[in-house]
Amino acid sequence: MREEVFGPVLVMQRFTDVDEVVAAANDSVYGLAASVWTQSLSHAHRLSRRLQCGTVWINTHSMYDASLPIGGVKQSGYGRDSGLAALDNYLEWKTVCAVL
Repeated sequence: MREEVFGPVLVMQRFTDVDEVVAAANDSVYGLAASVWTQSLSHAHRLSRRLQCGTVWINTHSMYDASLPIGGVKQSGYGRDSGLAALDNYLEWKTVCAVL
């Protein structure tokens, strides 16, 4: 539950409540992606807000599109690849204010 494993690996763990799931999922220095499998879309969206990761897939895994920003949080990466968010890696933002 704490390692960032790349490959066809499925981690399964029993739980009694959602708070236990969130605590276990977030108890890691990594945060690339997570999958939530459920029949309740509203529960999945509430859970996805609480998960500390860059991508949450609901009832699927590894679904990519070039328009979606890809990246992790914590030690799973900095910035985003793909999508408009990837442009931030190449830009230096500046704000200029003037009173005329």
